[in-house]
This record gives sequence, C-alpha cells and structure tokens, in this order.
Amino acid sequence: MDPLYWIGQLNIPGAKRCRIPHDPEEVLDVGAEDPGGADVPAAHVERVWDAVAALYRTGVHPALSLCVRRHGVVVLNRAIGHARGNSPEDLPDAPKLSVSTETPFDIFSASKAITAMVIHKLDEKRVLHLEDRVCDFIPEFAKHGKHRITLRHLLAHKAGIPNLPPDAMDLDLLGQPEKVVEIMCDAELRSRPGRVLAYHAVSGGFVLAEVVRRVTGDDIRTVLERELVGPLGYRWMRYGVREQDLPLVARDALTGPPVPWPGSAILRNALGLELDRVVEFTNDPRFLTGIVPSANIVTTASELCAFYQCLLDGGEQNGVRVLEPKTIRHATGESAWWEVDFTLGLPIRYGLGFMLGSSGISLFGSDNENAFGHVGFTNIFSWADPDRALSVALCASGKPVVSLHAVRLVQWLVAVGNAFPKVEVRVPD
Repeated sequence: MDPLYWIGQLNIPGAKRCRIPHDPEEVLDVGAEDPGGADVPAAHVERVWDAVAALYRTGVHPALSLCVRRHGVVVLNRAIGHARGNSPEDLPDAPKLSVSTETPFDIFSASKAITAMVIHKLDEKRVLHLEDRVCDFIPEFAKHGKHRITLRHLLAHKAGIPNLPPDAMDLDLLGQPEKVVEIMCDAELRSRPGRVLAYHAVSGGFVLAEVVRRVTGDDIRTVLERELVGPLGYRWMRYGVREQDLPLVARDALTGPPVPWPGSAILRNALGLELDRVVEFTNDPRFLTGIVPSANIVTTASELCAFYQCLLDGGEQNGVRVLEPKTIRHATGESAWWEVDFTLGLPIRYGLGFMLGSSGISLFGSDNENAFGHVGFTNIFSWADPDRALSVALCASGKPVVSLHAVRLVQWLVAVGNAFPKVEVRVPD
C-alpha cells in the first residue's frame, strides 16, 4: 500500500471541515465527456477522478470541479459537492445548492494568466509594447522611482511593488478604480525594477488594468470580452459577475487548521489581509461584481480548461483565432529560471504571466518542463502541457493552506502524470 494513502487518511484535530454526504455520488455531476476518446485506457482516466474524489472526502472543499482535455478531447468533466450551504460555518440544516459542471468559481490568482493574455493581445496588435514603461501611459505613476517599471517587469513579477498598500484593501474602492490607481501611484518601491523576483499577488493587476484603460479607452473587463472571451463564445470568464448571477457562484469557505507562523506572515504579506478576512472579502458581492485583475476572474473548470486548450492549439479554437502562436510562445517563454521568489519564499520558474513546469517537480506535478499555467488561492490549478497534449483545470471552493489534504493533492498530480504519458506533439507554426 502507498504510504501516502495512510497519511491522507489522517485529520488534524480542530481543523475546519465540511460535512461529507454518506454517499458522495449523490452530489456528483458529470458533464459532457468522452473518456474513451483519448489515446489512454479509460481506467487510467478514471484514476485521475478517483484522486479528486479522495480529495473531496478530506472535507476541506465544499465543492470541486475538474475538466481535463487530451488531444483536445474532453476526457473528464465532473463536479462534486455543494456550491453553497455546506461550509464549516453553515448549520447542518442550511439550504444547500449542489455543484454542477456549469457552476462558476472565482479562480483567484489563476486570473493572472488571463489578464496577462489581454496585455499580450494588445502587444500583438501593437497597441502597446511590453518594453513600454508604465509611466508612458500613467505619467503620475513615475513617483518614488517607479519611472523605470515596464509592462514586462509587471508580468514577470519583477516590478518592485509586490505588496498592495493596506489602504487599497477596501471593498468600496472597487467601484472607484481611479482611487486604487492613485494609491498605487503613491506606493514606494521595495526593490529596483528588474532586480528581484517577488510575486505581485494583487498590486500588478491594478496597474496593468489602468494601462489597458488608458490605451484603449475601455476597462479591462470590456477588452477581455471583446478580444478573447466573446470570440471564443464562453458564458463566463470575466472579471466578477453580473449582479443577477451572484447566486450561481460557488461560495468560498475557510477550511483546514489555522496557519502557523511563518506561513501566516507570508500570506498576510502577499494578500494584505489575514486569511479569514480574505475569504470574507472575496465572498462579498462588491468583490464578486467588481474588477480585480489579479484575483477575480469567475469561470467554470470546463471554460478554463478550454482556454488553456486554445493556448495549446496556438490561439485558435472552433475555427476562431484570437491569438497568434508567436504571442503565446512569448507569453509562456521563461523569464525566471528557478529564482527564489521573495514573496513566496520558494524557487519558481516564471514566464510572462505564467508559472512554468519543470523537468523535476513543479506546481503541476513532475516531468513537465514545457508546461505553463497558474495556480489560485487555494488548490485551484490550471495548466497546459504541450508534451502530453494536455490541458487541465481544477476549481475548488475550500481555502485550506496547511493541512494533510495536501497529500491528496500530490496524489492527484501524480495520477495526472501517470494517466497521460508524453506524446509526439506538432508545434503550431
């Protein structure tokens, strides 16, 4: 027996957990999928889902939704749990809404990759250039030595402004983007632009969004819809949702044990708030209807997986081209090779808006050096692996950080790698 299995059975006393139905199949939804359409045995595909079901049984996620494509074929498209009504804070008899494969989730930091592609699209159209300085578009941003910051610096997490000033963490400001920009203009550098790799959890997105507004005359939500999401025909994948759609969004829940120091300090430094406040903040209707370019794309796992498939296919989907292959190669090329990220405290490979895989171990499993994608807070995974002809999206509504559920995550990543071996893939022209 795999020793990881037994570790995965353990629970930490005092951890916040959801109530798991006696028969989890009662809260399982299966969307359109063709497990037999892949070039791997259906039993291998099923093991990937079994690993997700095991993750659900840990109780740290009210809802999980997974979509996997192999050679463009949807081989897994399933969701399990409750979109609402089954968090640790809900009463046992609270009204419950079962999740489905059509349930949208806030994908948090996985939003960064989509925001990056808006910038890359405008670069492709020569509306801007990645070497342009931010102050070329926002003159007032040049204060306190920030005149050297370029768009490339922001996409590569090397702009030197990794932390959002505390006064910017105000939900009422989401309806006043000019105020957020004013705060960012007044921010001071933490390091010289281009020198230090430090994950910009929220700050960079607001700056990029203002650049988009100034060069196009439209907010970044409108540009995303016009340039990418609209042509691809997606129902969701936008910054926030319309007010009438709020009841459809999976509600996030704080789960797992309290985060000990120094993890708690790292999270607060990156996010600007304590963990419980982050969950409260992001469930607020003002957050879910606003524009937070680094953190509030709302979409389904199937749409997110389709988006990565579009990138994998060189920017074309269903006969519609939204990006040139060279644009995608530029976005997913290496900009940081295992440099230590001074926000996260870990060595990570980055592209320009994407986290990258590794020949060893990465955030997307192992032996996937050409993989590119982004994770989201917490346990949200989205990536494409050209070597495996694979695109994957896992959406999760639980927000655990330090918990033995991580063993189940590792088992799932291992299952994905084992189920889908590398293939010969034609690189798009």
